Amino acid sequence: MKEQRRGTGAGIRVSAVALAVSALFAAQPGLAYDEAPVSNGATIEGEVSYSARVPTRKIIPNDPDVCGGPRDIALIETIEGGRVTDAVVYLEGVDKGKPWPEQTAVPRLDNVDCRFRPQIVVMPPGPVEIHNSDPVLHNTHSFYGGRTAFNIALPNQGQSIEKALRRPGILRVECDAHGHMSARIFVAANPYYAATQDGGTFHIDEVPPGEYKLVAYQEEVGPVETTISVKPGETVKLAVDLAEKAIERR
Repeated sequence: MKEQRRGTGAGIRVSAVALAVSALFAAQPGLAYDEAPVSNGATIEGEVSYSARVPTRKIIPNDPDVCGGPRDIALIETIEGGRVTDAVVYLEGVDKGKPWPEQTAVPRLDNVDCRFRPQIVVMPPGPVEIHNSDPVLHNTHSFYGGRTAFNIALPNQGQSIEKALRRPGILRVECDAHGHMSARIFVAANPYYAATQDGGTFHIDEVPPGEYKLVAYQEEVGPVETTISVKPGETVKLAVDLAEKAIERR
Protein backbone atom coordinates (compact mmCIF):
# COMPACT_ATOMS: atom_id res chain seq x y z
CA MET A 1 0.00 0.00 0.00
CA LYS A 2 2.91 2.34 0.64
CA GLU A 3 6.65 2.43 0.82
CA GLN A 4 8.09 1.69 4.24
CA ARG A 5 9.13 4.70 6.21
CA ARG A 6 11.29 5.35 8.82
CA GLY A 7 12.85 10.27 20.36
CA THR A 8 11.54 10.49 23.06
CA GLY A 9 12.81 12.26 26.18
CA ALA A 10 13.98 10.13 29.07
CA GLY A 11 12.67 10.52 32.63
CA ILE A 12 14.13 13.37 34.60
CA ARG A 13 17.29 13.67 32.50
CA VAL A 14 17.22 16.99 30.66
CA SER A 15 20.22 17.72 28.46
CA ALA A 16 21.74 21.12 27.86
CA VAL A 17 20.54 20.86 24.27
CA ALA A 18 16.96 20.26 25.40
CA LEU A 19 17.09 23.26 27.72
CA ALA A 20 18.50 25.45 24.98
CA VAL A 21 15.82 24.34 22.53
CA SER A 22 13.05 24.95 25.07
CA ALA A 23 14.42 28.42 25.81
CA LEU A 24 14.53 29.25 22.12
CA PHE A 25 10.88 28.26 21.67
CA ALA A 26 9.84 30.27 24.73
CA ALA A 27 11.56 33.34 23.32
CA GLN A 28 9.80 33.36 19.96
CA PRO A 29 8.47 36.86 19.22
CA GLY A 30 5.06 37.76 17.88
CA LEU A 31 3.15 34.58 18.71
CA ALA A 32 -0.50 35.40 19.51
CA TYR A 33 -0.81 32.72 22.18
CA ASP A 34 -0.63 33.05 25.96
CA GLU A 35 0.07 30.22 28.36
CA ALA A 36 -2.38 30.02 31.27
CA PRO A 37 -3.72 27.32 33.60
CA VAL A 38 -6.54 25.24 32.13
CA SER A 39 -9.14 24.16 34.66
CA ASN A 40 -11.16 21.03 33.82
CA GLY A 41 -10.10 21.04 30.19
CA ALA A 42 -11.58 18.81 27.54
CA THR A 43 -9.94 16.09 25.43
CA ILE A 44 -10.35 15.55 21.70
CA GLU A 45 -9.19 12.23 20.27
CA GLY A 46 -9.85 9.95 17.37
CA GLU A 47 -8.59 8.39 14.17
CA VAL A 48 -7.77 9.69 10.71
CA SER A 49 -8.41 7.28 7.85
CA TYR A 50 -8.73 7.16 4.07
CA SER A 51 -11.62 4.88 3.11
CA ALA A 52 -11.07 4.88 -0.67
CA ARG A 53 -8.28 3.48 -2.81
CA VAL A 54 -5.11 5.43 -2.09
CA PRO A 55 -4.06 7.57 -5.08
CA THR A 56 -0.62 6.99 -6.58
CA ARG A 57 1.75 8.84 -8.88
CA LYS A 58 4.36 7.41 -11.22
CA ILE A 59 7.83 8.81 -10.69
CA ILE A 60 10.92 8.52 -12.88
CA PRO A 61 13.79 9.60 -10.62
CA ASN A 62 17.11 10.93 -11.75
CA ASP A 63 20.10 9.49 -9.87
CA PRO A 64 18.58 5.98 -10.17
CA ASP A 65 21.51 4.33 -8.36
CA VAL A 66 20.38 6.14 -5.20
CA CYS A 67 16.77 7.01 -5.93
CA GLY A 68 15.69 3.77 -7.60
CA GLY A 69 13.92 3.23 -10.88
CA PRO A 70 10.53 4.28 -12.23
CA ARG A 71 7.67 3.24 -9.96
CA ASP A 72 4.33 4.26 -8.49
CA ILE A 73 4.34 5.92 -5.08
CA ALA A 74 1.40 6.34 -2.71
CA LEU A 75 0.31 9.95 -2.22
CA ILE A 76 -1.24 9.16 1.17
CA GLU A 77 0.66 7.04 3.68
CA THR A 78 -1.58 4.49 5.36
CA ILE A 79 -1.40 1.38 7.50
CA GLU A 80 -3.84 -1.45 8.19
CA GLY A 81 -7.46 -0.33 8.19
CA GLY A 82 -6.68 2.70 6.02
CA ARG A 83 -5.38 4.71 8.97
CA VAL A 84 -3.40 7.72 7.76
CA THR A 85 0.09 8.27 9.17
CA ASP A 86 1.11 11.49 7.41
CA ALA A 87 -1.52 13.92 8.68
CA VAL A 88 -1.86 16.51 11.42
CA VAL A 89 -4.97 17.47 13.40
CA TYR A 90 -5.11 20.88 15.05
CA LEU A 91 -7.38 23.53 16.54
CA GLU A 92 -7.67 27.09 15.29
CA GLY A 93 -8.86 29.96 17.45
CA VAL A 94 -7.19 28.98 20.73
CA ASP A 95 -5.38 32.08 22.00
CA LYS A 96 -4.79 30.99 25.61
CA GLY A 97 -4.24 27.64 27.30
CA LYS A 98 -1.77 24.92 28.17
CA PRO A 99 2.01 25.37 27.86
CA TRP A 100 3.87 24.47 24.70
CA PRO A 101 5.25 20.92 24.91
CA GLU A 102 8.83 20.58 26.07
CA GLN A 103 11.15 20.02 23.12
CA THR A 104 13.93 17.51 23.82
CA ALA A 105 15.29 17.66 20.29
CA VAL A 106 15.09 19.84 17.22
CA PRO A 107 12.54 18.47 14.71
CA ARG A 108 14.22 16.94 11.65
CA LEU A 109 13.30 16.69 7.98
CA ASP A 110 15.52 14.05 6.36
CA ASN A 111 16.35 13.42 2.71
CA VAL A 112 16.62 9.62 2.63
CA ASP A 113 16.36 7.30 -0.38
CA CYS A 114 15.32 10.38 -2.35
CA ARG A 115 12.18 10.83 -0.24
CA PHE A 116 11.46 13.30 2.55
CA ARG A 117 11.05 11.67 5.94
CA PRO A 118 8.79 12.19 7.71
CA GLN A 119 6.32 13.19 5.04
CA ILE A 120 5.07 15.94 7.33
CA VAL A 121 7.07 17.57 10.11
CA VAL A 122 4.81 18.77 12.93
CA MET A 123 6.42 21.35 15.19
CA PRO A 124 6.03 24.50 17.30
CA PRO A 125 7.64 27.71 16.04
CA GLY A 126 11.41 27.41 16.28
CA PRO A 127 14.30 25.61 14.61
CA VAL A 128 14.04 22.69 12.22
CA GLU A 129 16.97 20.54 11.12
CA ILE A 130 17.31 19.71 7.42
CA HIS A 131 19.43 16.58 6.95
CA ASN A 132 20.78 14.65 3.97
CA SER A 133 21.19 10.90 4.47
CA ASP A 134 21.85 10.26 0.76
CA PRO A 135 25.17 10.26 -1.14
CA VAL A 136 23.79 12.76 -3.69
CA LEU A 137 22.99 16.46 -3.71
CA HIS A 138 19.59 17.46 -2.37
CA ASN A 139 18.40 21.05 -2.59
CA THR A 140 15.63 21.41 0.01
CA HIS A 141 13.38 24.34 -0.89
CA SER A 142 10.41 25.35 1.29
CA PHE A 143 7.65 27.87 0.73
CA TYR A 144 5.00 29.78 2.65
CA GLY A 145 2.55 29.97 -0.25
CA GLY A 146 4.61 31.45 -3.08
CA ARG A 147 7.32 32.91 -0.84
CA THR A 148 10.54 31.04 -0.11
CA ALA A 149 11.05 30.23 3.57
CA PHE A 150 14.44 28.59 3.05
CA ASN A 151 16.44 27.11 0.18
CA ILE A 152 19.25 24.82 1.30
CA ALA A 153 21.79 22.91 -0.81
CA LEU A 154 23.03 19.75 0.93
CA PRO A 155 25.71 18.23 -1.33
CA ASN A 156 27.24 15.91 1.27
CA GLN A 157 25.91 12.73 2.85
CA GLY A 158 25.37 13.25 6.58
CA GLN A 159 25.15 17.04 6.26
CA SER A 160 22.65 19.02 8.37
CA ILE A 161 21.60 22.66 8.48
CA GLU A 162 19.17 24.27 10.93
CA LYS A 163 16.67 26.95 9.99
CA ALA A 164 14.30 28.92 12.24
CA LEU A 165 10.60 28.89 11.35
CA ARG A 166 8.83 31.45 13.50
CA ARG A 167 5.71 32.03 11.41
CA PRO A 168 2.84 29.53 11.94
CA GLY A 169 1.45 27.85 8.86
CA ILE A 170 1.90 24.93 6.48
CA LEU A 171 5.01 25.03 4.33
CA ARG A 172 5.37 23.22 1.04
CA VAL A 173 8.75 21.50 0.65
CA GLU A 174 10.39 20.41 -2.60
CA CYS A 175 13.79 19.22 -3.77
CA ASP A 176 15.07 21.32 -6.64
CA ALA A 177 17.41 18.46 -7.65
CA HIS A 178 14.73 15.72 -7.63
CA GLY A 179 11.35 16.86 -8.91
CA HIS A 180 9.40 13.89 -7.51
CA MET A 181 10.18 14.81 -3.88
CA SER A 182 7.67 16.76 -1.81
CA ALA A 183 6.67 17.12 1.84
CA ARG A 184 5.07 19.56 4.26
CA ILE A 185 6.12 21.29 7.47
CA PHE A 186 3.34 22.28 9.88
CA VAL A 187 4.34 25.11 12.23
CA ALA A 188 1.71 25.38 14.95
CA ALA A 189 0.05 28.60 16.11
CA ASN A 190 -0.80 27.02 19.49
CA PRO A 191 0.02 23.74 21.27
CA TYR A 192 -3.33 22.13 20.42
CA TYR A 193 -2.16 19.83 17.65
CA ALA A 194 -1.25 16.18 17.10
CA ALA A 195 0.53 14.25 14.37
CA THR A 196 -0.89 10.90 13.26
CA GLN A 197 2.51 9.31 12.61
CA ASP A 198 2.07 6.73 15.38
CA GLY A 199 -0.82 4.60 14.15
CA GLY A 200 -3.13 7.12 12.49
CA THR A 201 -4.66 8.34 15.75
CA PHE A 202 -4.59 11.71 17.52
CA HIS A 203 -5.05 13.00 21.06
CA ILE A 204 -5.36 16.66 22.06
CA ASP A 205 -5.86 17.38 25.76
CA GLU A 206 -6.32 20.30 28.17
CA VAL A 207 -8.58 22.08 25.69
CA PRO A 208 -10.27 25.14 27.23
CA PRO A 209 -14.07 24.85 26.98
CA GLY A 210 -15.42 26.68 23.97
CA GLU A 211 -15.97 26.51 20.22
CA TYR A 212 -13.12 26.05 17.74
CA LYS A 213 -12.35 25.14 14.18
CA LEU A 214 -10.79 21.66 14.03
CA VAL A 215 -8.67 20.91 10.96
CA ALA A 216 -7.26 17.62 9.69
CA TYR A 217 -4.56 18.18 7.04
CA GLN A 218 -2.76 15.83 4.69
CA GLU A 219 -0.61 16.90 1.75
CA GLU A 220 -2.59 15.24 -1.06
CA VAL A 221 -6.08 15.87 0.38
CA GLY A 222 -5.55 19.33 1.85
CA PRO A 223 -7.51 20.62 4.87
CA VAL A 224 -10.71 18.98 6.11
CA GLU A 225 -12.50 21.23 8.61
CA THR A 226 -15.33 21.25 11.09
CA THR A 227 -16.55 23.43 13.97
CA ILE A 228 -16.42 21.74 17.34
CA SER A 229 -17.69 22.76 20.77
CA VAL A 230 -16.19 21.22 23.88
CA LYS A 231 -17.51 21.27 27.44
CA PRO A 232 -15.50 21.23 30.67
CA GLY A 233 -13.95 17.84 31.34
CA GLU A 234 -15.56 16.00 28.42
CA THR A 235 -13.83 13.66 25.98
CA VAL A 236 -14.87 14.10 22.36
CA LYS A 237 -14.16 11.16 20.05
CA LEU A 238 -13.94 11.86 16.34
CA ALA A 239 -13.64 9.81 13.15
CA VAL A 240 -11.96 11.66 10.28
CA ASP A 241 -12.33 10.19 6.79
CA LEU A 242 -10.12 12.11 4.38
CA ALA A 243 -11.60 10.31 1.36
CA GLU A 244 -15.08 11.60 2.24
CA LYS A 245 -13.70 14.87 3.64
CA ALA A 246 -15.84 14.18 6.69
CA ILE A 247 -15.32 14.58 10.43
CA GLU A 248 -17.94 12.86 12.60
CA ARG A 249 -18.44 12.35 16.32
CA ARG A 250 -18.35 8.73 17.40
